[in-house]
Amino acid sequence: MRKQAGPSQRQLRVGEEIRHVLAGLFARHDFRDPDLAGAEITVTEVRVGPDLRHAVAYVARLGRSDIDALLPALKRATPFLRAQVAHEVRLKFAPELTFQPDHALDEASKIERLLHSPEVARDLGGEPASDKKGGM
Repeated sequence: MRKQAGPSQRQLRVGEEIRHVLAGLFARHDFRDPDLAGAEITVTEVRVGPDLRHAVAYVARLGRSDIDALLPALKRATPFLRAQVAHEVRLKFAPELTFQPDHALDEASKIERLLHSPEVARDLGGEPASDKKGGM
């Protein structure tokens, strides 16, 4: 029995096409829902199931960590978004869309701040030249 190591090329391609369509929709702000109308939403990744009937879109807000507050609005807008994806992406079935927060950007920003903090910069810089002992 052979186990599949990861997503197939088709899953990756379809996921990227869906990500592109969703990113375009979020960039245009074509939403009646006031929670989504002015929101800057970034689609970082879309993972599509093996049967191409389910897709999970990972979303974030650049520079902000309040994406969780927009999940109910995204759930309300899912039928509209699914219809737009069905219109743009040529598939036999329009995939069911679900949205998950992507906190990877928040974590990267947190690590970046930590690396540039004075305490860490001091530790990374090593000892001052006057404290170093003679070498070999």
